[in-house]
Amino acid sequence: MKLAVEFPSVSYREGPAGVGRLAHAIEHIGYDQLDIFDHVVMGFPIEGRDGRYPAKMPILEALMTLSYAAALTPTIGLGTEVLVLPQRQPVLVAKQVSTLDTLSGGRVRLGVGIGWQPSEFEALSENFHTRGKRTDEAIELLRACWRDEQIDHHGHYYTSVAMGMEPKPPQGGNLPIWIGGSSDAAFRRIGKYGDGWLSSQVSDADAAKRAIDAIKAAASAAGRDPEALGWQGQIAPPPRPGDTAAKMYYADLDRVAKRVVDLKSMGFGWAAVNATAVFQSGARSVEAMIETLGKIHDRLRREVGR
Repeated sequence: MKLAVEFPSVSYREGPAGVGRLAHAIEHIGYDQLDIFDHVVMGFPIEGRDGRYPAKMPILEALMTLSYAAALTPTIGLGTEVLVLPQRQPVLVAKQVSTLDTLSGGRVRLGVGIGWQPSEFEALSENFHTRGKRTDEAIELLRACWRDEQIDHHGHYYTSVAMGMEPKPPQGGNLPIWIGGSSDAAFRRIGKYGDGWLSSQVSDADAAKRAIDAIKAAASAAGRDPEALGWQGQIAPPPRPGDTAAKMYYADLDRVAKRVVDLKSMGFGWAAVNATAVFQSGARSVEAMIETLGKIHDRLRREVGR
């Protein structure tokens, strides 16, 4: 089973050296993938707004942070979990990701989702209500940018006529795009466009089977091979403000190990450790996070192998 770490932006408090030391350590410990989540801004709680996470939560920009990590790590996979694709201009994203893949030697896995925060879309002058349809079209445009010598895309939301984008990423049009989400629309999107599912909310085997079966059915309907898809499960969702029990999740290695064993039995080939939650559970420095991530890695390898 492959293991990913969702990188903690809070490490910035120890400066660039702290961020770099943690990225290097995650690779050195033996994790397979370094992922980072994406928000550009977070809304303060006002009337009519979902205050899911604190507005002052530190969040480093995802692609810039991965570029920094790429310069400090020679082998670990690099990805987003997930990039809110419809609040970003897709041709620019294609260029950024292509450059990251080029400079990292072909190590990028792009994870995308449609987002949940209307105020963030508003701040970025993007339409929240069309985000699902725009995500589908944006994925098609990303593939064209990475694959085609001449890019000709005539869509409902995006247009690119007789354009070139070089250099192509080392992985070309096959650069993996994994997709998050837990709705029926997300399952259809993953089956039609994705190389894998980034799951965050599967709690039991029945729910996992229903989701995986729906994704595979959508892949078959789109003429794609459902057995070629990858499956990554989040060990535990990010803790919400005030949820003390959730914040202590990673303090119990037995609980973490059981969850990963369960994910493997559900059919997931990847498990993701949320290092921000590791920080919240008591590892309050870069060195403490490195130590805890090492213990988690060693325990999980004993339980589920490589």
